[in-house]
This record gives sequence, structure tokens and C-alpha cells, in this order.
Amino acid sequence: NIRKMIMAMGKDVRVILVKLADRLHNMRTLSHMPPHKQQKIAQETLDIYAPLASRFGISSIKIELEDLSFRFGNPEAFYSLVQKVSKKKKEREKYIEEVKKILDSELSKGKFQFDVQGRPKHLYSIYRKMNFRNIEYEQVYDVLAFRILVGTVSECYEVLGLMHALWKPIPGRFKDFIAMPKTNNYQSLHTAVVGPQGERIEVQIRTRDMHLVAEQGIAAHWKYKEGGAVDETTTQKFSWVRELVQRHQQTHNADEFLESIKADLFESEIYVFTPRGDVKEFPEGATPLDFAYSVHTDVGSTCVAARVNGRIVPLKHKLKNGDTIEILTSKNQRPSKDWLKFCVTSRAQSKIRWFVKSEQRKKAHELGKELLEKAFRKAGTKISRYTEGENFDKLLRDWALADEDDLYVKVGYGKFMAADVVLRLLPKDEEKKEAEAENESFMEKVFKSATHRRKKRDSIIRVDGMSDILVHFAKCCTPIPGDPIVGFITRGRGITVHTADCPKAFELDQARQVDVEWSNQEEALGQERLAKVRVVSHDTPGLLQLMSEAFTLKNINILNAQIRTTRDGKAVCTFDVNVRDTKQLSEVIAALQKIRGVIGVTRVTHV
Repeated sequence: NIRKMIMAMGKDVRVILVKLADRLHNMRTLSHMPPHKQQKIAQETLDIYAPLASRFGISSIKIELEDLSFRFGNPEAFYSLVQKVSKKKKEREKYIEEVKKILDSELSKGKFQFDVQGRPKHLYSIYRKMNFRNIEYEQVYDVLAFRILVGTVSECYEVLGLMHALWKPIPGRFKDFIAMPKTNNYQSLHTAVVGPQGERIEVQIRTRDMHLVAEQGIAAHWKYKEGGAVDETTTQKFSWVRELVQRHQQTHNADEFLESIKADLFESEIYVFTPRGDVKEFPEGATPLDFAYSVHTDVGSTCVAARVNGRIVPLKHKLKNGDTIEILTSKNQRPSKDWLKFCVTSRAQSKIRWFVKSEQRKKAHELGKELLEKAFRKAGTKISRYTEGENFDKLLRDWALADEDDLYVKVGYGKFMAADVVLRLLPKDEEKKEAEAENESFMEKVFKSATHRRKKRDSIIRVDGMSDILVHFAKCCTPIPGDPIVGFITRGRGITVHTADCPKAFELDQARQVDVEWSNQEEALGQERLAKVRVVSHDTPGLLQLMSEAFTLKNINILNAQIRTTRDGKAVCTFDVNVRDTKQLSEVIAALQKIRGVIGVTRVTHV
């Protein structure tokens, strides 16, 4: 549903006004829903709709959505904060009036008209600050905000000067969104000062037109003509929506799509400059790689380093406000999966994922084609003779394949066996019917066995987003869920999985390597994997029983145990056990280490 909404926004931005109005009405009447639904809807509102309202500059709706989400999503914290805020309500109102009188008196000296508004920050904003700084409400000082509206931009800067002359500004809290507007076209001067009685107060200074845009956002840009036509400049100002849609059309995985949308909707925090002096806006924590991909995909893909403020820095360097960045590229550079660890923008992440997946698909395509050609050569023919016609089209339909290339890829990944493709496509003559029937029976057994093994493991490992791939775990390193892993395409065995530090993995053909990951699906949680644990202890009676009890208490089954003693009076016990993941294994190792008489416990990973 969210994907459909984003796509519709790309065609007509007014869709979001309807959706936000609808969601606001739902939130206002959420008390009629059961508690579990209240929390679910509140969290969705906080993750998607409130940030959307913010990106479109509609702060009035954003604030109400956040406070309502806070109320229904975390009622205990909400009402506790309401109680604390209401205790100081009279003091706060008195203080606001006092500050407004001082401001009226000072600003009256200027030759311009102005309006002064004072208000406490909204509840969710205070709660977020408390969480971020890990402090109590009593320690939150800047809960008051004042807004000064004037007629022109020059008057904004004049008022700023008066404010800083009147009260001491707090360093690092001044932001000029007039010279560098936010992506949602928000413009204002922000500063924080130490006001009367030593209270910290935030001050926003803007023109009346800027205030209209800040409160109503995208709706403030509208010019309704006959037939409800939209002003062309408005559409251009929110062109980032179309870019958002275009980027996410490549994303097929729903979870990945939602995560990248959330990342895109976070308010940007830093502003950096190109060598020409153009301003670019990024989320906090952005790196030169995010900057490079924002310039062009090719620039990002060939980026090797960056020059920040004249100094060469690595790709993982975090950018700061006001940095000037120049990207250094190389024709030999290619994107790496490791880049995803320090990219924060969804544009950079989606481009890197697309490249990595296309490379893996290319490898699987080459191997699948090689396996099929070899299988058909054994049968005394060529595959090219059978990739057209009704029989081949039926195979594609039955196996839900898009085309011939898709068949090669799935065979390369091990999802389908080359021998089974031969059986489906080769015609049977009458003379060989009996022999081929026997062969078919044998091959079906083999394929069923492989399918059975695949089904047994299909939820524990994911390859390129697919979890129904034939997977084989290497016996040399016995990986278990939680271990860093790598996969290699192997003939007839699908994907062989090794631990990332397995010595034998380094000896394999790196061209056949694919990225694999442990699945987080519920089906995978019950599956257990073999692990070896070696315990070195003093050779004293009763220790073996204590070790066995440690395994039993952690719900771990011992499959095999080998015990030997050394000449210096020590015992070495090696246990083969079934564990769910590295967490469970770490817990039992910690329990074994606490046993009196145990010298050391290690996991045996390489045989």
C-alpha cells in the first residue's frame, strides 16, 4: 500500500495531501481501536506519514501526527510527560509573556512591522530530546521556542543582530535556512540564546511568506485555476518525489523498499559544497560515497577517494557541515558490498545493491549455461536445439521462468538441476523409452533428494534475496547462524557455504563467489547446525559430569564426545553438539568456562 502511495505521488503530488488528511483523521479517532492496532498504526504513522508531512513542509500536520502517535504508541511515557509539563504550565506562560514584552520593547526600536509568538515545544519533540540525550524532563532546558515574523529578508537578519546583542547566543546552534533552504523549501533563521533567568530559548526568524510555507508546506505553493490545474513551479520544487519513485522502481523486495523509504524521509542535517560552490544536502553521517552517487551513478561506481577541504580522505569519512568535496575516480574501480556498511542515502545503497546483484547474476548465468551445455553434450546433442518451441515454453511456464537467461541463472544458483532440464527437453523415441524410463526414475529420485535437502535448508540461507536455493555447508569450517559467511557456486551442489575466514575458501575460484546471508525467517529459528567445542581442563574426577550438565542447562544436545588425557595431567574433551546460532554457542562456552577446573574453552572451526 505504501509503495502504491509513493508511486501515485510521483504522478500527482496532491495525492499526499489526501493521504495525510485521511491519516490525521484516523489518528484523531484511534481511541476506538483495540490497543494492539493502536500501537501498530501509531508506529506506521511515526515511521512514514509524519516524516512525509515534514518533507512536504506541512509542520502543523507533522506536529499533530507525532503527538498523536506518541500518545497511542507509548501511552505510559506520554501521560507521564503530560503530567510533568502541566505542573509548570503557569510558570511557563508567565515566562513567555515576560520574554514577549522584552522582545516587543526591543524590536519597536526598528522601523519595521513584526509579530512575536511564544510557545512550548510539542510533547514528542521534548520526549525525543530526552531520549537522545538520556536525560529527565527537569534537565531539558530549551523547551520554549519563540517565532518572530517580519516583512522582508533583510529585516530577518536585522532582527537576528538585535537578538544576539540582547542575549548571549549559544555556540553551534545558529542555522541559516534562508540562504540554504531545506529540501521541502522551508526557510527561516534559527538561533538559541540564554534568555532571562538563564533559561535557554530557541528563536525562529522568518518573513510572513516563509511562515505560510513552513506551516502549510506544499499546499502554500498551490494556485488553483479553472479545472484545478497545478502551478508548474510547484511541481518542479517537489521533483525529489519523482526521483524517489524512479529509484525505488528497481527495488522488488518489500522490506528493502520500506527501509529505503524510511531512510529517504529522515530530515537532512548537513550541508556540503561542490568544488563549484553548489550546495548539497545530506543526512547526518553521510560519506563521500553518498556525495559521489548524488552527482552521478558512474561517479559513485568509480569513486576511489575524496578530497575534503583540500585533504584526501577515505570513502568511509563522515562529512560535516560546510565541507567542500571533490571526488577522485578510477576506471578500474568497481562497487563493493562493503560500501553498504558506510552509505546512508538510499540512492547510493540501491545503486550498490543493484551492481552487486547483477554481478552475482552474471556469474550464475555463465555457470548455469556451462552446466546445461555439458549435460546436453553428454546426451549427444546441443541445448540450442531445444530453447525454442512449445516444449521449451511449457518448461518456462511450469517452472515460473521469464526466459532462457532466467533458466541459466536458476541452474547456476542450483535451484534447478541441469539433468532435470535434459529430461524435460529431450524427446523420447520408442526404442529408448524403457531405458530412459529407468534413467528418468533414477534422476527423479536424485532430484527429489536434492529438493528434499533444499527444502530442509531453504529458510536458513538467502542468496540474492532468494531462500529456496540448494545449499551445501562446507565440512571444513561448519558454519552456524551468526557466523560471517561466503558462498561459492559449485557444480551439482548449488551453493557451498563457508565461514568468511575459512582457509579453504581462499583457495577456491573467487570468480564463483556469491554473497549469502542467514535468513531471519521464523522457519530458520528451529533449525540446528553442528558445532565442535574443545574444552581443556585439569584431569579431576566429576568434571565431565559438570560439562554435560552445562550443555543440558542450555538445551544443547551432545552428538559425540572424544576425551583424552595429556602427560602433564590435563584432559582434552572435544564435543560435537547441535546449536541454533552463535548466541547459544557463546552462552554454553561462557557456562563451561565458569566450571572450576576448566582451563580454556574454544570452538573448533577449521578441520
